[in-house]
Amino acid sequence: MNLPNSITMSRIVMIPVLLWILTPHFPWQGHGEQEIAASVLFVLASITDGLDGYLARKRKQITTMGMLLDPIADKIMVTGALIALVGYNPQVVKVWIVVVIIAREFLISGLRSIASTEGFTIQASDLGKLKTVIQIVAVVSAILAHQWDQWQFGVLIVPVRWIAIAAIYFAVLVSSISAIDYFVGFWKQIDHASKDRRKSFVLTRRKTANIP
Repeated sequence: MNLPNSITMSRIVMIPVLLWILTPHFPWQGHGEQEIAASVLFVLASITDGLDGYLARKRKQITTMGMLLDPIADKIMVTGALIALVGYNPQVVKVWIVVVIIAREFLISGLRSIASTEGFTIQASDLGKLKTVIQIVAVVSAILAHQWDQWQFGVLIVPVRWIAIAAIYFAVLVSSISAIDYFVGFWKQIDHASKDRRKSFVLTRRKTANIP
């Protein structure tokens, strides 16, 4: 197993650890240790998301295993954290929000599978990348909002809870818009592929008809 794939696997290993930290079984609770530990671990996992792809391209170590594991690790990381937050901080992370975000991931995965069988790929859009960043901010802020409503540094006040709520709803909005964007791109590609097949079929029939 090469280095990029090892980093991807480490992200998968971090997920159950994160879920354990967000449970009542975590030994250090009550003074923010639980929230800080979970936030730091999730940020580290998010950093590995970009690091493994960068190293795979730079070291020319792009493998089939890496291409399979990377998106799976990303989806498990975000969806697992959001599902855990429904129980950990239900005032911020509502059930319907998690359902919408997870449904979007299933939809995009399904479209990519169909596109693969049709011989083309759907590239990640800027909206999809923005969605990932917003989801990271939403998860971290929602974890911190379990312990703190706000942070105060002198005259500077950071409204942690309001940032978490805004980020969560913005993540839903961007996830929905990016899903529509992916679907439009998929439809254009599939329509173009269908037209090409029809043209190829017509030409083949004409050639066959002309054979004596």
